[in-house]
Amino acid sequence: MASLARLCSRSIVNAHLPRNCRRHISASSELPQPRINYRDISENVTSKSLNALNRKARIPHNAIASVARAYNECKRISAELNAKRNIRSMVGERIRSSSDNAEKETARAEATKLKTEVKELEAQLHLAEQECLHFALSIPNDTHPSAPLGPESAAVTLAEYGHSIPSNPQRDHVTICQKFGLLDLESGSTVTGSSWYFLKNEAALLELALTNYAMSIALKHGFTPVTAPDVVRSDIALRCGFQPRDDSDPPVSHMYHISSTHPSSPELVLSGTSEIPLAGMFANKVFSSIALPVKVVGVGHAFRAEAGARSVDTRGLYRVHQFTKVELFTVTAEGESEAMMEEMMNIQKSILQGLGIPFRILDMPTPELGASAYRKYDMEAWMPGRGGWGEVTSLSNCTDYQSRRLHIRYRPQGSSHPGEPSPTPARLPFAHTLNGTAAAIPRLIVALLENGAILDDAGEITGIRLPTALKPFWIGSSDGKNIIQWEDA
Repeated sequence: MASLARLCSRSIVNAHLPRNCRRHISASSELPQPRINYRDISENVTSKSLNALNRKARIPHNAIASVARAYNECKRISAELNAKRNIRSMVGERIRSSSDNAEKETARAEATKLKTEVKELEAQLHLAEQECLHFALSIPNDTHPSAPLGPESAAVTLAEYGHSIPSNPQRDHVTICQKFGLLDLESGSTVTGSSWYFLKNEAALLELALTNYAMSIALKHGFTPVTAPDVVRSDIALRCGFQPRDDSDPPVSHMYHISSTHPSSPELVLSGTSEIPLAGMFANKVFSSIALPVKVVGVGHAFRAEAGARSVDTRGLYRVHQFTKVELFTVTAEGESEAMMEEMMNIQKSILQGLGIPFRILDMPTPELGASAYRKYDMEAWMPGRGGWGEVTSLSNCTDYQSRRLHIRYRPQGSSHPGEPSPTPARLPFAHTLNGTAAAIPRLIVALLENGAILDDAGEITGIRLPTALKPFWIGSSDGKNIIQWEDA
């Protein structure tokens, strides 16, 4: 069964993927085929099916039962195949050792028949293995038992911080930006299209300050800084679990695909989040358990083709096609990911608390987990100009979902006795991966402007008050014409 993933064909493996994403896992990948835990699926068909239903996962009909059936068929064929190979070996030995010509001819005829039977069984195994991997790739991760069931509104509020000022349309961030010349949506639309933008003046400086501020907090907690590429192979994105989630048929990818003039080149996409290149950075690597956890913080851009899909969110900076993002990413041993999730949540809390933004922490329900997350926390900031809460960070424990597809493994300390060889790479445990937002810059700008707007007695905006935590990272003017006021001023 070790060859199970390796033998799968390209056509069946990618049949369930959207048309513009097919063949990438096989055709354009430099990585081994994903190593899915077929035994776990086949032994838990009912719970896996219920899990997929609770998560509203788009999977082929009877996919989970099909994995179990194909896996059992693979085991049956493998047992028969091994028996035939053993018999063929013994027949070969008879041919080599016999001095009787008639006996040799009989053995040769038997060997010829066995060779045909072995080839037929190998072909059957190949098809069964194709079917097994094809359906298994569509199955989402398991779900933490504490994750709420139900729609997005079923999210459980774990904690709330800060004092929320009353909703006030005069605090709308677009209005503030227009007054002080901070945002140019019209030019963004002319240059690129709707939901693209130019940040100007203090807003551009605020992006730089927020980026460096979030990076500084992550570095204090032992994260290694990384600048991540914005372009990735579509195969890497698929292995990370970024598959279409809308209701179109066939489902449409929400990523921007980069066309190539060279048919043999791998298809590239603009990364939807730095999580994808950061996960890919560890692909096909084996770590010593002593070196875990590995913690990196990456700066990159996120590209979202579906940004204008929701009318209430299309105004201004809240839902845009491109934005700067600081991302936390960790690799842990399999028993340490839940503790790491709490550690990463505390880092996110410290970033938002330093900014003085009212926010709350949500334990997200099953349909919001996507394909890869075992558990997911969102943090939402209060945005009085928008009149509601808005997501500013997300944190996901993906357990071994991504590592099985990307081949991220580790060698446990003391996994072999002195003088004995270490376990072979095929038997090494898969690591757990986690990802979390340190700073999604435009939404933080929305929250800071709407909460920090200074209004006079007539309700006119006269300036913007920013938290002192950003002051060390501010490179703008500090003369009397500056619209920025610091909290300690």
